[in-house]
Amino acid sequence: MPAAKGPRPRHVPRRTCVACREGSFKRELVRIVRTPEGRVLVDETGKRPGRGAYLCRCSKCWQAAVGGKRDPLSHALKTTLADADREALRTFAEALPDDTPEEGLEN
Repeated sequence: MPAAKGPRPRHVPRRTCVACREGSFKRELVRIVRTPEGRVLVDETGKRPGRGAYLCRCSKCWQAAVGGKRDPLSHALKTTLADADREALRTFAEALPDDTPEEGLEN
């Protein structure tokens, strides 16, 4: 007798942080979007139209992505960040924790 099939497990999307390259669940990351008008914004809903990139919710990744030499955020969004957009992202990042939860547990 064949085994009874239960409901399929729900697919949970995974994304990669553009700064640290760590994979995580989509809801654990913050989406940054380049809108069709060319603005770069934080997309907390994850549903705005435009090209998106994801960052961890830790200040280290935001510093590397927004102010780092490599500038991975501009590369991922295929645009050059305007100074006003870069400043808005830095302001958002100031409210984020300094470390990821995993790093805090190791100490």
